[in-house]
Amino acid sequence: MSTLILAIETSCDETAAAVVADGTAVLSNIISSQVEVHRQFGGVVPEVASRKHLELINHVIDGALAGAGAAFDSLSSVAVTYGPGLVGALLVGVSAAKSIAYALDLPLVGVNHLEGHIYANFLAEPGLKLPALCLVVSGGHTDLVYIAGHGNYRVVGRTRDDAAGEAFDKVARTIGLGYPGGPMVERLAREGDAQAISLPRAYLEEGSFDFSFSGLKSAVINFLHRAGQRGDTVNRADLAAGFQKAVVDVLVDKTMAAAQALAVETVLLAGGVAANTALRERLAERVREKGLTLVVPPPVLCTDNAAMIACAAFHRLARGRLAPLSLNAVPDLELGEERYEGNFRGRVMN
Repeated sequence: MSTLILAIETSCDETAAAVVADGTAVLSNIISSQVEVHRQFGGVVPEVASRKHLELINHVIDGALAGAGAAFDSLSSVAVTYGPGLVGALLVGVSAAKSIAYALDLPLVGVNHLEGHIYANFLAEPGLKLPALCLVVSGGHTDLVYIAGHGNYRVVGRTRDDAAGEAFDKVARTIGLGYPGGPMVERLAREGDAQAISLPRAYLEEGSFDFSFSGLKSAVINFLHRAGQRGDTVNRADLAAGFQKAVVDVLVDKTMAAAQALAVETVLLAGGVAANTALRERLAERVREKGLTLVVPPPVLCTDNAAMIACAAFHRLARGRLAPLSLNAVPDLELGEERYEGNFRGRVMN
């Protein structure tokens, strides 16, 4: 009999639910985006996101079950993202998942949002072998994670200031693009010359796998400011292309350096920025040059979704990592950490 997991994801501004069988077969993956709602504000407004989740959550869950041809009584477990993320947004999903688990007397699985992004790679490649190195790059996180085995993570590099996705959004606002910034910068960059404007790359101290994008963001702002003082016209496409290349260069160089240092044969890419075509193509080229294997989820599984949460939950369920009905939202949850009722329970990270 299949293990059928209903998963819920509401960590930011996507209301999502999915039904996945045996951790690999995506029977449904419903995502209701709030982009148009937040576009007028130029970014996600937490209170607005929470209210929209409340309006949408039941419809999205019903849609996931209908799309999978499943009923509540056919479920094996309920899974939910409980951190990190916006606390109000997380609470909507956590409350819904706990209610369903309690009413149906089903196991409840709490999933770390970043862990979900990593496990999107197992949906793309069910036979994926570990260990592997994963670059998790999104609006809130830029991490290099060594995965020794299921649930066994070690963060070997992380951003010291702005995450890559955050830098994309800030630069998009600076050069007059809309929200969300990442896709708009990428679209404009296709029309520009990445070599036309010289921008810095922060590699930090020798041997470090950490990232820093604050200086690059400031360089873009200063470039525009100086051009304005001189009355110069700035080619925004060239600036977007140069900025994107600077980000991609650092992400790829650091990932390849870490892969070599850790002697891994498999590299994974995850997170919303993993949908960026320039990043996917450049990393694939470098991985191929070194004779390594690259696994990248399709774009729909890179951005926030519930199918990835279900996949991660399947492996947590197999290890007996269940959550109590007292599960609460933990907006600052670390990868590899388990916190219930706000109390530290244990770390499975080595």
